[in-house]
Amino acid sequence: MRDPRDIILKPVVTEKSVNLAQKENKYTFYVDKNANKIEIKKAVEELFKVKVLKVNTMIVKGKKKRVGRFWGRTPDRKKAIVTVRPGDKIEIFEGLL
Repeated sequence: MRDPRDIILKPVVTEKSVNLAQKENKYTFYVDKNANKIEIKKAVEELFKVKVLKVNTMIVKGKKKRVGRFWGRTPDRKKAIVTVRPGDKIEIFEGLL
């Protein structure tokens, strides 16, 4: 199995994701594009010592960007919304809630 730190890349800290964490106990992460739901679930449980109930994933398409006269794209990313058991918390979001 891969290292959990290679699967979970970074948390998504937006107004919408912080509200999801507060109200519905759902936390959002950018994850490795090749990771599946089972790997994501095991990685979150191992890193944050919580019980994961559900994992939803989606591919976020990159945006077109322009620098001068040159056009390019930002890379596509995979995002996972992880639902944890009621009463469990992930500490990295605690200062934001």
